[in-house]
Amino acid sequence: MKRESSVWKQIFIGSIITLVIIFGLYFLAHEDEQEVADQGVSNVEEVVEDKKEDLKSDEKEAPNPSQSDIKVEYASTEWATHGGDYYNRRYSMLNQITTENIGDLKPTWVSSLGSGAEGKHSGEATPIVVDGIMYIATGANDVFAIDAKTGEQIWAYNPDIPQDMDTVCCGWTTRGVAVGDGKVFVGLLDARLIALDQKTGEVLWETKVGEWEEGYTITSAPLFYNGKVYTGVAGGEYGIRGRVMAYDADLGFEVWRFYTIPGPGDINGDTWPSDNDAWLTGGGPVWNTPSVDPELGYIYFATGNTAPDLDGSNREGDNLYANSVVAVNAENGEYVWHFQQVHHDIWDMDPANPVILYDVEMDGKMRKGLGQAGKTGWVYLLDRTDGTPLVGIEEKPVPQDERQKTAATQPFPVGDSFVPQAVTEEDIKKDLSSDFSGEIGSIFTPFWDVPVTLKPGPSGGANWPPSAFNPETEYFYVLGNDTYMSFERSELEEFKEGDQYFGSIFGPIQDAPVRGTLTAIDVKTNKIAWQKNWDSQPYSGVLTTKGNLVFVGHNDGRLIAFDAKTGDQVWEYMMDAGANAPTITYEIDGEQYISIYVAGNALAGTKHGDKVYTFKLGGNLPVGQVIKFPSKSTKPVEESTEGDTVSAKPDKGISVYDSNCLACHGNQGANGHNGPNLQNSKVSESKEQVVARITEGGSSMPSFKDTLTKEEIEAVAAYVVDVISPQGE
Repeated sequence: MKRESSVWKQIFIGSIITLVIIFGLYFLAHEDEQEVADQGVSNVEEVVEDKKEDLKSDEKEAPNPSQSDIKVEYASTEWATHGGDYYNRRYSMLNQITTENIGDLKPTWVSSLGSGAEGKHSGEATPIVVDGIMYIATGANDVFAIDAKTGEQIWAYNPDIPQDMDTVCCGWTTRGVAVGDGKVFVGLLDARLIALDQKTGEVLWETKVGEWEEGYTITSAPLFYNGKVYTGVAGGEYGIRGRVMAYDADLGFEVWRFYTIPGPGDINGDTWPSDNDAWLTGGGPVWNTPSVDPELGYIYFATGNTAPDLDGSNREGDNLYANSVVAVNAENGEYVWHFQQVHHDIWDMDPANPVILYDVEMDGKMRKGLGQAGKTGWVYLLDRTDGTPLVGIEEKPVPQDERQKTAATQPFPVGDSFVPQAVTEEDIKKDLSSDFSGEIGSIFTPFWDVPVTLKPGPSGGANWPPSAFNPETEYFYVLGNDTYMSFERSELEEFKEGDQYFGSIFGPIQDAPVRGTLTAIDVKTNKIAWQKNWDSQPYSGVLTTKGNLVFVGHNDGRLIAFDAKTGDQVWEYMMDAGANAPTITYEIDGEQYISIYVAGNALAGTKHGDKVYTFKLGGNLPVGQVIKFPSKSTKPVEESTEGDTVSAKPDKGISVYDSNCLACHGNQGANGHNGPNLQNSKVSESKEQVVARITEGGSSMPSFKDTLTKEEIEAVAAYVVDVISPQGE
């Protein structure tokens, strides 16, 4: 008995020692988190500083940014990044669903998120699917974790976004989240970057990227890569100084910062005037999620407009790095190369489309390609190693105006444009009313004090909706907007922090048709392989798959599938709101799913909603069956007493306008991106006409009769007539 007892005693002691070793190794592997937890909040700054010093030491020892051990695979069973993979290709290897069997593609679950359905919100987010869980963010910036097989909610995060934010350019939105390292990373509209626990949704850290009161906001989905989180800032319409930043994924501190507008003494700082400080308010926002080449160690992004957007008189020069594709070192943010699409932009033709990387054989050699679809209506195809054109791009002389300090030449890519780039006399006869006045022109025509109508304009060409690349077809699929846009200079107001800083007036021609294109571009030639023409803006994004399919959402609520090689439509499904977000695909338990967030869009003027629709072959969801999440409303409820109606409140019309109309028609009715200038509109002179237009809709404007109450319609109509219209001045 004594010997048996001794043996068990040795086994027990050995087990204890083994457990001690295991726990010791565990805590060593989680040293950063353990330090923070053990030392408490008062010592967190010390941990952060220690890690910063470690990063500096690492940079000195290993300056090579290449991470060749990180392989870029095509999206397959998961949709793990915003663009499907680090190259932003939005191509999936899944081929269970094909052109032959897509007729059997039907809904398998629909979930109503209870968020982001108000008029000011836009549903533009790309869902992320990792380990069977979908992560989606709404226009209200609420974040949800959903069982990707069943549609059931797992957790929800509701940030406290100031509802009185007045520095939002183009509707309340977010393009999505990033997932990595056990965290969900979210860029919030009020310029905060946060990390949530991937399993619970609890906040792990929060970092302020900028001040929304100064015009800084975040609308793009962040990028998680190699222990860092990357984000840019929006706000070019408010005279910000744009920048891209990398943050430590564990603790949330800033690792590096790259200014998209260089200052005096910086590389290319001489593209701004030396006799003023225009560069400090020069714009250069970043609307898109960067792509990454781990082998080269570079990240790539496109920069937005200069500021003031439409007045170049005080910022002579090319104004780098605005309106450019830029490559920087992923580890330290150092400049590598740039290619500027529009020199000295005065048309708000900034590239907002995500940069796509691809590999293709040309002239017997494999080339590292890069494609970016511009608002100009061209796809710019470059060598991503150095920024030189893969297909020719020629600098050509363009019309001049000394008052605007216009650039002498502009880049003209060899190949085809995917939208018209001029307004002709024939266009006027066909599309515009008999009382149309003003001059007309083509791309890069300058303007001053006489209205000039041009194509394309600030809505593109290509806007934010992501393009896609299919390695099987070697086609670049892009959505294009075809709109008439009028430009006229107004007196440049002095820059004021937090105010819009346009410098001129622009807007769509009232009641002119709005059209669009879905185009397949051959990346070897930059020529159109096939094109579909629409009688509305295509405002969603593109997914392409190995099943020879291309998926695109439509403003009217349809999800449409095309043959990737020919462009023939092969399938469609009607949903209950504007399909204005990109589609994704993933696989669970051997079944391929197609999913899209359907919530409408303020700028596209589409019906709002709050649902995620998910399809599979043989889906058998009963019609009308929806999983409803607990609702969260941010809409203020205003009480009224007898004799004090809602429409009688002077500030009510402003509130309704800002929530439902500002994104399209702009601040005080001017410089909206998709709506006509109300300050010059004949409709805005009559309250009855304004009420009728709001109630019934127009050529590109939706009806608001199901969105606003009669009192709200009366209030906003009174605001338009009494404050915005010329007779109200």
